[in-house]
Amino acid sequence: MSPNRGLLIAAAAWTSIALAAAWLPVLVPLWQGAGALLAALAGADLWLLLRTPLPQVTRQVAGILPQGVWCDVQLALVNAASRTLRLDLHDLHPADAEPQGLPASAELGPGARATLSYRLKAPSRGVRAFGGCDLRLHSPLGLWARRRGTALTRSVRVYPNFAEIEHYTLLAASDHLAGLGVRRQRRRGPGAEFHQLREYRRGDSLRQIDWKATSRMRKPIAREYQDERDQRLVFLLDCGRRMRHRDRAGRSHLDEALNALLLLAYVAVRQGDAVGLLAYGGAERWLPPRRAPDRVQQLLRDIFDIQPSLAVADHLAAAQTLLLRQPRRALAVFLTNSRDEDQTELLRAVRVLRRRHLCLVANLREAALDRVLAAPVTSEAEALRFHAVQAYLDERARQHERLQHLGGRVLDLRPDQLPAALVNAYGSIKRSALL
Repeated sequence: MSPNRGLLIAAAAWTSIALAAAWLPVLVPLWQGAGALLAALAGADLWLLLRTPLPQVTRQVAGILPQGVWCDVQLALVNAASRTLRLDLHDLHPADAEPQGLPASAELGPGARATLSYRLKAPSRGVRAFGGCDLRLHSPLGLWARRRGTALTRSVRVYPNFAEIEHYTLLAASDHLAGLGVRRQRRRGPGAEFHQLREYRRGDSLRQIDWKATSRMRKPIAREYQDERDQRLVFLLDCGRRMRHRDRAGRSHLDEALNALLLLAYVAVRQGDAVGLLAYGGAERWLPPRRAPDRVQQLLRDIFDIQPSLAVADHLAAAQTLLLRQPRRALAVFLTNSRDEDQTELLRAVRVLRRRHLCLVANLREAALDRVLAAPVTSEAEALRFHAVQAYLDERARQHERLQHLGGRVLDLRPDQLPAALVNAYGSIKRSALL
């Protein structure tokens, strides 16, 4: 309970009359009468406020919120009092979320209903909780305010920005992945798996002709092949301290890697492959490769709350774990951000995995490095910075060459380039029949 601005102004005026009455005794009766009237009004107003029932408050919010996207939250109010009710409201949203439109004010007639809306943006993934609502009720005369809380606890899940993923998947479903920079490549050779027989077309090789079907149909018939299906794709997701770096829109490298991972998982499921995941470097999770139409949704449910840790990722231990848990040959995709001191460990991990699996290393780099190289050099300090970055990238390129000599494929790119490059690399591997 606290006095409102009106009561404070009235008390200040009454005090002014008291000070004047000290010099002009004729004002003493006025001061006494004003004090009695103010006390009576304040007491009656307070009594009415204490007898005022709380309004009914309900919250409407989606159970799943996309990361970094403004979402609408609605609060429905019902006035159970027999008088007009004025109030201020603040929703106890998740602490790390950014609100727009709070606190809100409303005036409800007797038995009236109202809906207050505000927007909320959750910057990070995981489970988030709403703690309730804080109400500030104003008395009929506006002399007092009473703060009360309502229990409206609610948990929501913040998923990766599935609007972007949906855009990717729609492009993939309509074979328009070129809108992402995904290239369609010609297959080398006939392919690995027979698909169907069809009429011979100009440009088909003579090796594709099925001579038995040709003699039976009395016209040229060719065999058509498709990329081999029923293969396995396993992501090795680095959740260590390197993946905490943020380049754009407040999203970490791990956030960007998850979006690219889900896109490639969708493409692989459409190709008939099984998709699995091994998270290491703080968040230890193992999802065996499975082939199911809803595999992307399963991955979302299982990995949406993974956060980058402060631990140092052990690439070699992750490779050894994968060998134990996945004995059958698979495409192992490392999603990481390695530095000079991590390269030896990464080389050993690829050397261990190449005995049984095909390795693809998607090594993220900070966008700040590219900005330094693209910026004009106008001072000695900028020249030193330029050469330091160039030397770092040259050493990084040499380490990547060593990985390629071990039989691994390497992608060295910024996080925003990862989705298209990852799908391109997967398509190239499928068409080359390397698995």
